[in-house]
Amino acid sequence: MSKENHILCLIDDDNIHQFIIKKIVHKLSPNQKLLVFSNGEEGINFIRSTIGKIEKLPDLILLDINMPVMDGWGFLEEFVTITPEIKKEIIIYILSSSDNPTDTEKAKEFELVSGYLIKPINEEQLESLLESV
Repeated sequence: MSKENHILCLIDDDNIHQFIIKKIVHKLSPNQKLLVFSNGEEGINFIRSTIGKIEKLPDLILLDINMPVMDGWGFLEEFVTITPEIKKEIIIYILSSSDNPTDTEKAKEFELVSGYLIKPINEEQLESLLESV
């Protein structure tokens, strides 16, 4: 399956970072489906509303930690509670400007987090993530 058949989801309140990711994704794969949410609450509400529609759920989530309304940790806590209902494997990477060891250690507490990346990520990193899905 080509990476264009996958759904990438970015949950990040930084408009500049959203723009950069959109540009890189479009360059790598012009038809790539990209969902963008500005906080964890928007992201978790979307996932809840599409639980029964596997084809609409993301394959890969890039999740910021520090956001208004609901931060990345709140998103993960909610996501864990609905994981048994989700009939699709969703890969989650923390994507944060924080290199605080406390944050990287906290991310390890969530089994469903596949990795922790420091912003900004480059084209090669994003391409590698898309290819790993």
